[in-house]
Amino acid sequence: MPRDAAFAAPARHRPDPLRGLVAGLAAGLVASLAMELAQQALSSLQSAPSGGGEPATEQAADKVSKAVTGHEVAKADKEASGRAVHYGFGALLGAGYGLTAEYFPALAGGTGSLMGLGTALVFDEAGVPLAGLGAKPWEAPASTHAYSAASHLVYGVTAEVTRRLVRAAL
Repeated sequence: MPRDAAFAAPARHRPDPLRGLVAGLAAGLVASLAMELAQQALSSLQSAPSGGGEPATEQAADKVSKAVTGHEVAKADKEASGRAVHYGFGALLGAGYGLTAEYFPALAGGTGSLMGLGTALVFDEAGVPLAGLGAKPWEAPASTHAYSAASHLVYGVTAEVTRRLVRAAL
């Protein structure tokens, strides 16, 4: 395969749900790592990107733990449980993206930037506040919206590049 073939516009192919699912799952994991690294870099530029409270991933882990065990996550396990939520959700989102892109290649438009920004809008701007895990969009500072958009843009682009590479290798 030529060096840039994985980055060229996807050739017309017959949808393969298993290949799409596997490529998307791998893409979601790699993109979650890239997003985490981007968030660390962005956090160093501003004092409190998420409003200074407990991260939504840790709050989500608490809600799941409380529903399953009746107890919140132990303080010593908060960070690890939050990361598990982040990577688990990122992997599932990537798998869904990979599967859907098999049937609707236009979804991969903008080399994943559409998916990344759409994810920021649906999950951070709407889902997190609706689940009670963060401030309502109109209550959050502009820097929080920029942080979300930038980190999800990294997720989306990384997911698409990884998905194309993995799918081409399968």
